[in-house]
Amino acid sequence: QVHVVESGGGLVEAGGSLRLSCAASGRTFSTSAMGWFRQAPGKEREFVASISWNGQFIYYADSVKGRFTISRDNTEKMVYLQMNSLKPEDTAVYYCAGLLGSGNPALPASDSWGQGTQVTVSS
Repeated sequence: QVHVVESGGGLVEAGGSLRLSCAASGRTFSTSAMGWFRQAPGKEREFVASISWNGQFIYYADSVKGRFTISRDNTEKMVYLQMNSLKPEDTAVYYCAGLLGSGNPALPASDSWGQGTQVTVSS
């Protein structure tokens, strides 16, 4: 299992940037793909981005491609999501999670989710 704690969310104006961090723990982190998901009020959780265990395979949802960048540091057991050119529709609670396989498709390895971190983009 991979346990995660998300941070870095906040309030930002449209066009601004935020960098989300995911502090991970667990023996399987370094061999697990990781992903970011988000959930807006009243909507289902959706996939945002994923990265394979060695960082060689990266996938993005079409809605964030070209604006968001996922990265990881296996030494520090951290996963990041750099979000640029933010839009109001990016407003959501963002979650990170360990994924099965290489991260494509983005299938969480566990049914449990952390607290996430709130991202609010004003217009």
